[in-house]
Amino acid sequence: MKLITRDTDYALRAVCFIAKAKNRKVSVSELVKELKMPQPFLRKILQILSNKGILCSCKGPGGGFALAMPAKDIFLTELLEIFQGPLKLNECFFKKMKCPDEKTCLLRKKINNIEKYVVNELKAISIISLLK
Repeated sequence: MKLITRDTDYALRAVCFIAKAKNRKVSVSELVKELKMPQPFLRKILQILSNKGILCSCKGPGGGFALAMPAKDIFLTELLEIFQGPLKLNECFFKKMKCPDEKTCLLRKKINNIEKYVVNELKAISIISLLK
């Protein structure tokens, strides 16, 4: 199990780079050059972030991407949910059926506690905290 997938990693690195640029728009070509990511893949990620309201984009000469909100208001958990869905460490092996032991399973209770701890820690990580 990966906590952070490649999509989320690329999104996080791109958002951090754009945040460092302050109020300047960052072009896709600049991001590709600086972050050494494949352009088509990065462009797809940037479009998703723009559609979700994390980034805003401007077309044409001098265009590019900028943060749509302050870096202090963008959290790692948002990026995780956009690219990976809700963070769940505890999924029953019977994905199509409800587990008959859901209420009594000792392992599930332990993993639920770990999941709550991890999610709370991740919720505390903002883009601005990563830049410090």
